[in-house]
Amino acid sequence: MISLRHALATGLLLGIALSVAACVSSRSAPAQRVSLFNGVDLSGWNVRCQPQDQGQTFWRVDQGTILCDSIGRRPKGYVWLVSDREFADFELTLQFQAYRHSPGNSGVQFRSRFDPTADGGWLDGPQVDIHPPTAMSWRTGLIYDETRGEQRWIFPGLKDWNMDPGFEPPSHVFRYGEDGESWNTLTVVCQGTRVKTVVNGVVRTEWDGAGVLNNAFHRQRNVGLTGHFALQLHAGDELRIRFKDILVREL
Repeated sequence: MISLRHALATGLLLGIALSVAACVSSRSAPAQRVSLFNGVDLSGWNVRCQPQDQGQTFWRVDQGTILCDSIGRRPKGYVWLVSDREFADFELTLQFQAYRHSPGNSGVQFRSRFDPTADGGWLDGPQVDIHPPTAMSWRTGLIYDETRGEQRWIFPGLKDWNMDPGFEPPSHVFRYGEDGESWNTLTVVCQGTRVKTVVNGVVRTEWDGAGVLNNAFHRQRNVGLTGHFALQLHAGDELRIRFKDILVREL
């Protein structure tokens, strides 16, 4: 017969073992992907811009997608759709649809932050470029930094906005809304100072931004290592682009 003392001791040890196992399991379980767009409205997002563009409806929900449309009515400045939530280390995936007749520029900013006191409003932080014009669509997936003090291509590392075409990928990397396979997949992975971007399965950026993303310009604005996502409408551009299936997993 098992003694009461032995039974209690065995039960206690079993309880401890189960607690430890549950703790280890909880820590090792990967974070779930969450959607940042509900397909119905812009809950969880806010339009940020300078005063001259306030009240415009460049960003709206259309057919279950986020549509940016400035064709025929260019904004005077940049107009961003900024996520309420901010993230540090993450894996972001989304779908975007661009059009051949759209001459404007867009992008996905990450670890960014809006400052309403900067010349009427500015969004500091790095941006994954999305460039629909066919002649330079190969820029899509490379990284431009909108942070004041930087404002240059940081991958590839260049001194300003001028782009070297030596990074041109295979022409099939970019798809257009008029084509049969019209949606593009963009993935952005950030862990510490390491950043990777993938467009339709083609790696465009694989880069360690140490010394850039954590430099004085970024620390001053509290960007580069943590911040918000934002979808961009470039200043003065006519642009038509759609986004959907915006999913993020914290790492």
